[in-house]
Amino acid sequence: MNPENTSRRKFIAASGATAAVMSFPNVLSAQNVKNNETLKIGLIGCGGRGTGAASQALTADPNVKLWAIGDAFESQIPRALKNLSKFGAKVEVSEDRQFSGLDAYQKVIDSGVDVVLLASPPGYRPMHIRAAVEAGKHIFAEKPMAVDVAGLKSVQESAKIAKTKGTTLQHGYCWRFSPNTREGYGKLLSGELGRIVSVYGTYLANVPKPSTDVSQRNPEWGDVEWQLRNWMAHEWLSGGPLLEQGIHTVDKIGWAMGDVAPIAARASGGRCQRDDDGNVWDHYDVVYEYPGGVMCHVSERQLKNAFSEVVDRVFCENGTLEAPSRVLTKDVSGKVTWAYRGQPENMYQVCHNEWFAAIRAGEELNAGDFMVNSTMLGMLGREAAHSGQRITWEQMWESDQKLAPDTLQLADAYVEAPVPVPGVYKFV
Repeated sequence: MNPENTSRRKFIAASGATAAVMSFPNVLSAQNVKNNETLKIGLIGCGGRGTGAASQALTADPNVKLWAIGDAFESQIPRALKNLSKFGAKVEVSEDRQFSGLDAYQKVIDSGVDVVLLASPPGYRPMHIRAAVEAGKHIFAEKPMAVDVAGLKSVQESAKIAKTKGTTLQHGYCWRFSPNTREGYGKLLSGELGRIVSVYGTYLANVPKPSTDVSQRNPEWGDVEWQLRNWMAHEWLSGGPLLEQGIHTVDKIGWAMGDVAPIAARASGGRCQRDDDGNVWDHYDVVYEYPGGVMCHVSERQLKNAFSEVVDRVFCENGTLEAPSRVLTKDVSGKVTWAYRGQPENMYQVCHNEWFAAIRAGEELNAGDFMVNSTMLGMLGREAAHSGQRITWEQMWESDQKLAPDTLQLADAYVEAPVPVPGVYKFV
């Protein structure tokens, strides 16, 4: 969505987006595919989510192979390959196609792959998406799509380029692929529960563990390497917990509201437990203001020894939808009126099944507009909290915010921005 057209406009109709995705079969064997060529997969980012994405990609299609792998840190590669060894001959990563360093992404893209899985820290996502798009690769990009507005505008432009090339662009907002959650939100969006009155979504979790050992800093590491090894603690790499983890709940608020543009956000939060050298907060409470006077609330935190919960509650005139652990509806008295009874399916696998089915069928799958705007929704909440101000959707799109330069190298010294203080921090 272009900045000048943001107000009150749907950035992508949820019903249309869901229908477009669900039109692809969940198993590739059901396709009358156009070709049987082996698709070569390149994995960029070898942490837990990257290895998981590779596993799902290798499961989704009978004629694929993992061809190349890359990560900023060489030590991550053998661990990932060991975890993927169960796929046997489908893993064909020779030593000369195992790349490390901050340029590993480009080497993977240039290695002869057809498909790339982007699972590095999101601070690098815009750069990786652009390189893969320009090389004509099919792309799976984990959430979020960027950590700042400048990066998100780059992703928006990359999505346009992908459309001209006819390559697919799939996203990692995984709950949009959950069959039970899809059915529940389908009831909501069909109007079965009446007009939405408000939404309250929670993502109350523990502190995530770093993927590499950060118990002690090696004196040979530059600031960038030290920060990258604990990237979730640094906003220029992760975007902060609301954007990196709580974005799933933020995204489902967008979904519930039919993916129309919000008017503004007001928020609060802070940093009460974190004792690392990073600059991210550990809790947020955000209120998104939507047309029609609907207020949507997100409560997100990463705290030790605290109550955990991930639940969406969508309050409507005629009842309530609850998701995603148990997906059900209740009437105004609180009586359950419907609950999902289907067989459980792995939403991550559904995502890749549908993506590879689209590739094989030569069908268009470009989720770029949705990917960009869902990420912007998370940024809007974060910036409202950090600044202590009511921030509008238009203000976000007018910004050229950039959290760090693109030229940083592992050995570089880099002093990141301080922990944001509301009333002092300025959103620009």
